[in-house]
Amino acid sequence: MFLNIEWEEKFIKKLYVSGYRSYEVSVFAEDDPKLHYIKLYFEKRLIDYIHEGLEWVIISGNIGTELWMGEVVLKVKTDYPDLKLAVLLPFTNFQSNWNEKNQGLFNTIIEKADYLNYTSNTDYQNPGQLKNNQEFIIRNTDGCLLFYDTEHEGKVKFFYEAAKRYQEMSTYEVDLISFDELQWFITDLEEEQFDQI
Repeated sequence: MFLNIEWEEKFIKKLYVSGYRSYEVSVFAEDDPKLHYIKLYFEKRLIDYIHEGLEWVIISGNIGTELWMGEVVLKVKTDYPDLKLAVLLPFTNFQSNWNEKNQGLFNTIIEKADYLNYTSNTDYQNPGQLKNNQEFIIRNTDGCLLFYDTEHEGKVKFFYEAAKRYQEMSTYEVDLISFDELQWFITDLEEEQFDQI
């Protein structure tokens, strides 16, 4: 007697990416060496997801991880043109209080994104707009990749906790990038470079 087992592989087609804000990891300049390695690692992880069927990367426009991943997506699209970037902002004029440099990066990402929308069509009024954005994203993506280490809290903790609650009653994937994982990547990369000398 043969058992008929239906096995469905879980593909992540729509991935939300978030994590630490730039100031939470002490990155204040585009030429910071830490940022170079962070983006390289994001690119590696993104390409892994693409090879598994990823179609959309969704960000909500926060400074730090989200805009960095936006830059990485735009770079990777030259080799993977089918990959799409969506920016789903929690309210209008989201970036209006940022400095000029951060607004410039934000605008560059927005102009080149494949999709842009808002979960609230008004300027900031209350924290509920952020919560609604987070809930909408969780319900409309297959999983998330968070640059977040549970031992080092940051603002993304609120999304992480909501995603973990949702995961308990769904097949939602929560993938974390820890500081240790990033450090191992950097160490491996430096050893490879040293070996080539």
